[in-house]
Amino acid sequence: MPDAETHETPIPSTGEVWYVSYGSNMAADRLTCYLAGGRPPGGSRANPGARDPRPPRRSVGVDLPGAVYFAGDSSQWGGGVAFYDHETPGPSAARAYLVTAAQFADIAAQEMYRVPDPDDPLEEVVLGGLDPELDGRHHVGPGHYETLVEVGRYDGAPMLTFTAPHGIDHVEHTRPSESYLAMLRAGLREAHGWDPRQVEAYLDALVPDAA
Repeated sequence: MPDAETHETPIPSTGEVWYVSYGSNMAADRLTCYLAGGRPPGGSRANPGARDPRPPRRSVGVDLPGAVYFAGDSSQWGGGVAFYDHETPGPSAARAYLVTAAQFADIAAQEMYRVPDPDDPLEEVVLGGLDPELDGRHHVGPGHYETLVEVGRYDGAPMLTFTAPHGIDHVEHTRPSESYLAMLRAGLREAHGWDPRQVEAYLDALVPDAA
């Protein structure tokens, strides 16, 4: 893990937000690759890491009001990846990490296979707050994780996640790979303290025959 004190680029000084993950980033090992760089266990690609490689200051297990589904074909994992539909009733298990706005922007960039950019406009969007007249949403672009959604607040800070612009009924669903499911299992255990039976019951409801 790169040392924050000797990182080549300056560590941005920004406000904090809760990055809410409902997919593989619920597992700390996976999120670490987006912050410190590296290839996640079972993955096929290395991530460059964030400009600020420090770990989240806090994390907490949360439940989101919407629904999680799987679609697409991941170049990292193979098979479907998780998306969140805020309009379809849940609940869905998730994990919130307290990070800087710059770290949030860098995580989002890497989810879209981009290199973190100090001029990324998403950082300013996060710091400025999402427009309530747009239902707490911001569309960065048409890509599969370029729709930003504010899902609530916790301890005074906004809770933000990113997902696709389409809903659960507007795309073909695909089954996650075993390596992706392994990350989900780890994340659910870490975030919620669930035992194996609880984890499999949750995944079975999302993905038939996930076990």
